Amino acid sequence: MISIIFVLLLFASGFSAETLFSNYTLNVNPSKEVGKLWVFSRGDIYSGVTLLHLNGSDDGSVRVIESEQSQVTDTLTAVHEEIFSSVLAERRRTPSVLAGRLGYVLPMYSQDDNGAYLKPEGFFSVRGIDNIIETPLTLNDAFEDSDSAMIYAPTSFAFDSLENKLWMARGTHGISLYDVSGNSAKQGQYVLNTKTLTLDTAKRNYKYEKHNPDAYGIAIHPNTKELWMATSKGLWIAEGGKLKKGSTAIDTQKVTGIWMGGEPLQIFVETSVYHKGSVKGGLWRLKEGEKDFKKVNFLDTALKVEKKDIYDDGDYTVSSIAFLGETAFVGVTTSGASVSGYFKVEKEGIKPWETHEDGKKNWLYGYETGATDRDFLITSITCFPLTKAKMGLAISTYGNGISVSQDSGKSWSPILNRAKLGGDLGSIRMVPSVITAGDQSLVSYKVSKDSKITIDVFSYDMKHVKTIAKDSNRSGDNSRSTDPKKDFWDGYDKRGRPCTMGVYYVRVKDNHGHVGWGKVMTLGGQK
Repeated sequence: MISIIFVLLLFASGFSAETLFSNYTLNVNPSKEVGKLWVFSRGDIYSGVTLLHLNGSDDGSVRVIESEQSQVTDTLTAVHEEIFSSVLAERRRTPSVLAGRLGYVLPMYSQDDNGAYLKPEGFFSVRGIDNIIETPLTLNDAFEDSDSAMIYAPTSFAFDSLENKLWMARGTHGISLYDVSGNSAKQGQYVLNTKTLTLDTAKRNYKYEKHNPDAYGIAIHPNTKELWMATSKGLWIAEGGKLKKGSTAIDTQKVTGIWMGGEPLQIFVETSVYHKGSVKGGLWRLKEGEKDFKKVNFLDTALKVEKKDIYDDGDYTVSSIAFLGETAFVGVTTSGASVSGYFKVEKEGIKPWETHEDGKKNWLYGYETGATDRDFLITSITCFPLTKAKMGLAISTYGNGISVSQDSGKSWSPILNRAKLGGDLGSIRMVPSVITAGDQSLVSYKVSKDSKITIDVFSYDMKHVKTIAKDSNRSGDNSRSTDPKKDFWDGYDKRGRPCTMGVYYVRVKDNHGHVGWGKVMTLGGQK
């Protein structure tokens, strides 16, 4: 086992990040400056943040001008261990917010007794690439001996820029406040009291009752400045310490998230409940001028409303929402993270971008529509000022870095770790360099002119394992000539069997006499 770990570390250290901290990105968020974007990544061993300085080109692509990375403490991370496996909607996202002088704010988790990152500690305050503050949060006495610490994990943030106050939804623990309006920061804890219709202060020895619902989402209304809260007992609004119901339509439902934005203003909420092995969920919207929330319509090509509840039927969960004018880009994943992407919610609802011959419709944007150039899980979406006159869209993926668009999602530019490559197959990089059967290790190479490429995989004793490409046309490029949708090894041999654990060599040849070699390690797997 020690030798395996050593090899893993050797492989990981051999391919240092040039653009991102890691290609396994879980969150993207705007920064304080135009053209700059925060990215959080989590690797197998370390986690870290990247500050990207981006620029849109005349050809429609988005390019990196400058990139800075910083690692967080190796015993802490912003992403809990069950984000891809939990059946609970409120736990299948990594929340973040840009919070004034607190900077880029993310949750903070440490390891529990089993070594899993499932112990909420507070939040990260990323105030600069070299100024990451670990901020612990106080815990009520009632939760110190909880069987699962995740019941008080932060699931949503909202920042009041006028009052300089950071609000956090913390599940069963209620609502936390981090007040930075004075010379020193102050913490506060509140609970919703549906019996007295008040937002009550909760001291360390506060006794939680049935009339104190769990809080899963929080948002500040941009016009009224009211505090809106998604809870286990409906949607609530707080103003001056008093509570009122935020919706009649979802009055009795478990509301797991809330998002606001757009012009005109739109408010989205998600309802989701896990009961007897299945999840019942819905996506709701309140448009400006309307009295209450309605379920978001999924439409056919004739703009007729689908009879089935597509959102519930697909077992979707909102990861984040980006607003551009009248359009909302709703990032979603499914339970078990088998499917991900984003919906484009327009005035009428969600229109399909494709209808198959059998009548099956596709409303979800992702790999098939070019949002990513490799089929990896999309984990979050955001909009940010790319220039003073143009808003950009960005999505994070678990394995393929991020993708950025400057034309409202019509085209995307992937941004990954880009180690320098020698021309004419002078160097071959396998990304990632360690996989299990079924994963994808990208064969990264560069040729100076248009070529026919052949890629073969060999075992450590140089026995032929598989041919990936045979005399395939690839364009000459100053950066790299790899076709991300074709030039990868999945850890299987030519008969479709998973290869045994070990190091494998990858040979790339062109039709001009150039040959390059790379290497990759597979940990094996089952078919």
